[in-house]
Amino acid sequence: MIFENYPIQNTFGFRVKAARYVDYASEQELLDCLERGEVTEPLLHVGAGSNLLFTGDYRGTILHCSIGGIAVERETDTAVQVAVGAGVVWDEFVSHCVARGWYGAENLTLIPGEVGAAAVQNIGAYGAEVKDLIHSVDTIDLKGQRRTYLRKECQYAYRDSLFKRPEMKTTFLTRVHIILSKVRGFNLGYGAIMQQLGITEEEQRAAKTASPSEAYPGLTLAEVRSAIMAIRQSKLPDPKELGNAGSFFKNPVVMREQFLGIQQQYPLMPFYEVDADHVKIPAGWLIEQCGWKGRALGPAAVHSKQALVLVNLGGAVGADIVALSEAVRHDVMERFGVEIEPEVNLIEN
Repeated sequence: MIFENYPIQNTFGFRVKAARYVDYASEQELLDCLERGEVTEPLLHVGAGSNLLFTGDYRGTILHCSIGGIAVERETDTAVQVAVGAGVVWDEFVSHCVARGWYGAENLTLIPGEVGAAAVQNIGAYGAEVKDLIHSVDTIDLKGQRRTYLRKECQYAYRDSLFKRPEMKTTFLTRVHIILSKVRGFNLGYGAIMQQLGITEEEQRAAKTASPSEAYPGLTLAEVRSAIMAIRQSKLPDPKELGNAGSFFKNPVVMREQFLGIQQQYPLMPFYEVDADHVKIPAGWLIEQCGWKGRALGPAAVHSKQALVLVNLGGAVGADIVALSEAVRHDVMERFGVEIEPEVNLIEN
């Protein structure tokens, strides 16, 4: 389906339009559009618009995949591989997995967006990343050529992948092949999850000496999903009520020497070990120390419950969010000497 001057879906709630919007519900529909010359540059392939910041109307073609379906490809006693359409809503896929007793996606509960965009962005939360579940992805490029990329070819890194490179903007993900475990086991490394589930220190100690399948007896996938849902809902505003794109900034990874220098001044600073030479610092903590949590700049603000989130208070445009982002980044750099990078993709014409 092709539309002219079409309103672009985005979770910031901006009123922006695309000169042309092409939606395809199958790989053949996409190939037909390409053959007829209906997909022209400049173009942007999008999901649900949950990780995009438009600074104005898009003067090119917006391409959107509506390919659905979740189909079992292979299954053993211990694992299942499924083919998932890139247009499937990510959280609906998580719900599908939990309902069937498939382990691995539950920590990524309630992350907005669609499956294809999740694979491009390498979404992650609470110690899990989608790259750890992906077997391969199917693509079609602007010339109509099909290719399947194995996970090792996708160049996955923290909130990054091969498909975010400028030279890959004309390669479109159509289907993602994901492997889930059928063996009981939970990823509960984050204290917030333990707290929400009411797991005691004694239970945590017992779990360390038990096998993964025997740890936390009685705990279910549904309970873990519900706990993570409650955590996210307590911190992250609903885009339908307050425009936002979820976490706006990436957590910076710094050299250990720099981390130790900051830690001397802020001994209670939270951090996560990356490797022998690098440490990850929560961007939300850095922003909060600079006094930005809950603070507004015009019609845009840093959310009062989660400093990683920038929100549209009403009437904001892309330039307002950009101005707020730059002000926050400036203050973090000035105080800590640490550069924080946006996780959200800035779309300029």
